[in-house]
Amino acid sequence: MADAESLLLDTHTVLWYLENHDALPTRVREAIDATGKRPIISVVSWWEIAIKLSTNKLRLLKSLNQTYETAEVAGFARLSIQFDHLLTVSQLPYHHRDPFDRLLIAQALTDDLTLVSRDSKFDAYGVRRLW
Repeated sequence: MADAESLLLDTHTVLWYLENHDALPTRVREAIDATGKRPIISVVSWWEIAIKLSTNKLRLLKSLNQTYETAEVAGFARLSIQFDHLLTVSQLPYHHRDPFDRLLIAQALTDDLTLVSRDSKFDAYGVRRLW
């Protein structure tokens, strides 16, 4: 498990960081770069990206494989889905319907991570959020 200094990136944060998008605030990019821990990308985000690509709801500057390799080379840690995360999802109040977000919230709560996201809906779950 990680600790509160470890940053779990929401899907949009992953893409904006890796594609150097202007929508990512400079202070957020600096926080990701400055952390003494490896920033974390959940397989949940890679799954969401893959689904959105397959339904033409998302375009990447590079292929999914190249984007993943960029994250690997940059030293991002990967977080798999564990049964404890699913138990946490089952206990979450239903403030937010997005299944990807709910699983990211559960991972952040279960593993004591700070979630890096612009989505203020996460605040209703008591998750630590950086933006």
